[in-house]
Amino acid sequence: MTQDRDKAREEFEAQMHAEMSDRLDEELEMEIDDERMDEMLASAGVAIPTPEDMDPRIYFRELLRLQGELVKLQDWVVHNKLKLVVLFEGRDAAGKGGVINRITQRLNPRVCHVAALPAPTERERTQWYFQRYVAHLPAGGEIVLFDRSWYNRAGVEKVMGFCSDSEYEEFFRSVTEFEKMLVRSGIILVKYWFSMTDEEQHRRFLMRIHDPLKQWKLSPMDMESRRRWEAYTKAKEVMIERSHIAEAPWWVVEGVHKKRARLNCISHLLSQVPYGEVEHAPVRLPQREFHPNYIRLPIPDSMIVPRRY
Repeated sequence: MTQDRDKAREEFEAQMHAEMSDRLDEELEMEIDDERMDEMLASAGVAIPTPEDMDPRIYFRELLRLQGELVKLQDWVVHNKLKLVVLFEGRDAAGKGGVINRITQRLNPRVCHVAALPAPTERERTQWYFQRYVAHLPAGGEIVLFDRSWYNRAGVEKVMGFCSDSEYEEFFRSVTEFEKMLVRSGIILVKYWFSMTDEEQHRRFLMRIHDPLKQWKLSPMDMESRRRWEAYTKAKEVMIERSHIAEAPWWVVEGVHKKRARLNCISHLLSQVPYGEVEHAPVRLPQREFHPNYIRLPIPDSMIVPRRY
């Protein structure tokens, strides 16, 4: 009997080890993708120095630890019916998407949503500017991450001439009051700007140009934003100066080193919400029912996905 228990425990531990390996593989796939793009640049004869990054072992250890804390934060948000909104702003290729992916990677998609709104429709252009964003705000027990937000008006719309001067000024008259209303309503609002150097954006754009798996990320708007680097810099400086308020301050993430930026951002986000452990009732698997007359039907070979791997 003891031998059977020991064997069952060994099998369970082996399964848990395999599960943890799968979790690491998921992150490794994304990291290998970054390395592959560097190699493609080098083979194309493009010599752009890669910023020195951190030891992968330290990175993975800290990432998994922080993701464990994010799960605790998620439980706390659900348990206390909190409403958390996080804005991610920054230049194209600044690393916003990478951080958002790592935040959501282990979380429940029913609790943590990503709002990445497309260009407004003709109807939306006639609405109150903030109206289409309001529809994505969280209910109690939810987290919403905005991959770009209402600050489009202060950035891309201003630089590209998609809004008038009067609309631009009205945005700044409204945005601070809008955000104060959100905070008064009980929403926890955190705003991040991902900062990067001219040289690093140049490198990342070249990586995408030479990578057929990433070329879809480059739109004509992205290419034009690269040309207007200085105009975007000025717009960003005005945006932060005019919308940095005590109720919803801006936080700047130094994004040149991708791994460090991810860890720094997640760590800081965790510090913005006082959270604790939520007690959960022990989970016990129920005994499966067995019926002597039940026969599992065979699956026809024609329905089986070919075993190519």
